Amino acid sequence: MLIKKAVDIPSSEITPKNVYLNRRKFLAGTIISGAAAVAGMSLRELAEPTNVLKDVSNYNNYYEFSTDKYEPAKLAKDFKTQPWSVTIDGQVKKKQVLDVDTVMKMATPEERIYRHRCVEGWSIVVPWVGFSLSELIKKAEPLPKATFVEFTTVLDPNHMPGQRTGVLDWPYVEGLRMDEAMHPLALLCFGMYGETLPNQDGAPLRIVVPWKYGFKSAKAIVRIHFTDKQPVNTWNKSAPNEYGFYSNVNPNVDHPRWSQAKERRLGEFFKRPTLMFNGYDQVASLYSGMDLKKNF
Repeated sequence: MLIKKAVDIPSSEITPKNVYLNRRKFLAGTIISGAAAVAGMSLRELAEPTNVLKDVSNYNNYYEFSTDKYEPAKLAKDFKTQPWSVTIDGQVKKKQVLDVDTVMKMATPEERIYRHRCVEGWSIVVPWVGFSLSELIKKAEPLPKATFVEFTTVLDPNHMPGQRTGVLDWPYVEGLRMDEAMHPLALLCFGMYGETLPNQDGAPLRIVVPWKYGFKSAKAIVRIHFTDKQPVNTWNKSAPNEYGFYSNVNPNVDHPRWSQAKERRLGEFFKRPTLMFNGYDQVASLYSGMDLKKNF
């Protein structure tokens, strides 16, 4: 098995699988630990309330199922990810419709594991299974005028109850500039922790863009469209003053409602300084000369 990781993330920093899968328990435990410290109480005295959370295993941002972070795992349990196809179209030489199994085998017959830090409220380091998105893009042979890549996720309100609400304009759309999409750190993923990608994490196919905030990493992708126009991504359409097209992790640009200067690693109580581009200095050249406060 080929192990590939960012040089600044040692194995010791990877979020343990049991911590990731039991995020609600660890979040509750962290809050309780802080409360105990303030009140001068021992954790043993406060252990009883945490026991009732033992059967809760996930904490996800997946509005297609629910805006409640604790519900998607339950609601997505029986979501059907086979058969599944992905349409490749737009400004490319090779327009095609691919079965998801074909996509998974595109890069190499080897399984690759990429360890990346990502931010979705809490910072986590996940070993994703997949390959660089650039491998698929090269096989599609984009035309010179294709300067952006747009990702559309599945529209299935019969099985995704969140899509029966007006909280966002469905289907979910995201996009990248072509040079961002071609960067080797931009991933096309179909697994995590050496296993098949769980439904609540975007099965069967999602992108992961680790130097951007989590909502940029579209889940359950059904279309990859190449265009010469900047896509209007869903969150930017919903709240343009809060969510820009780029959405790079930038501690120097506050969200209108909170500071982004610090983050909390899942399983830890104390916050740590947020790193520019999530610590991925390799992508800084993509934004040379850009005003990152304007292009937030």
